[in-house]
Amino acid sequence: MICIGIESTAHTFGAGIVDSECNILANEKKSYITEGGGIHPREAADLHYSNARQVIEDALKKANLSMKEIDIVGFSQGPGLGPCLQVGAVAARALALQNKKPLIGVNHCVAHVEIAKKITNAKEAIYVYASGANTQIIGYEAGRYRVYGETLDIGIGNLLDSFGRSLGIGFPAGPKIDEMYFQAKNYIELPYSVKGMDLVFSGLQTAAERKIATADRIDLAYSLMHNAFAELAEVSERALAHTERKELVLTGGVAASKALRKILEEMCNGRGAKLLVPPFGVCTDNGAMIAWLGIVENKAGIKQEIWETRILPRQRTDDVEITWA
Repeated sequence: MICIGIESTAHTFGAGIVDSECNILANEKKSYITEGGGIHPREAADLHYSNARQVIEDALKKANLSMKEIDIVGFSQGPGLGPCLQVGAVAARALALQNKKPLIGVNHCVAHVEIAKKITNAKEAIYVYASGANTQIIGYEAGRYRVYGETLDIGIGNLLDSFGRSLGIGFPAGPKIDEMYFQAKNYIELPYSVKGMDLVFSGLQTAAERKIATADRIDLAYSLMHNAFAELAEVSERALAHTERKELVLTGGVAASKALRKILEEMCNGRGAKLLVPPFGVCTDNGAMIAWLGIVENKAGIKQEIWETRILPRQRTDDVEITWA
């Protein structure tokens, strides 16, 4: 069985092709970037629209396949930015209808978890899903991926990108700020906000931005990242303690951060747990993870009619019933 998956929740339009053993045959993408400022949903959607055909064709060429050899079409149904989601949904419907293939819309967050679980061979893990819009501590329990803790305001990736804009860095700013983490010499005191198992980042961002004019920029970036990542490590450790699990899987775009990996690895070593991180190409938004979840759900007998493939911009991780675990 082979599935082509379409990803378009935010800044990336991706097309991935995966087989039933989770061999990634293609994983092509085109991403929205700026020299200054963040994501403008309509501009990102326009970019997706302009590149959709080429990205899909590139994926098929890379996999050396035609649509006749594809068994299923999957796409990100939610959550995400409405204009961006709509482009992917329309492209996927067109592929499915024109080629008479089954169509399935999947949850973007669950897709991150499922491909990370498969590639890392995790058994009973806690998942740290850290991306631009999402920051969640997730574990499977009683038929759903339960959210044990999450951000109450902004995602950790958006925190880094927003702070980067204040420093004059374009989108995405995370990679450049991550470099600053290892160049800093001093810690600058900033707010640290954990509410039980949940996280709050907006106060941290505001406090850091107010000090840009008077503090060393590299030290400030380090301090902001250190507090944000330490908060994430704290609630992750609590989830491991609560569930008595010994595996922590990091996924999402912020999984690329060497600083975050360092902090989580130190925490896991202290608990006798193992940190597992999939290859970067499947941590960021990508079509392969959508294709893989499409196969998983198809094998579980999940089917959708066209009218059921409407986009779901506010769909949560724990809205999805997991019938295949």
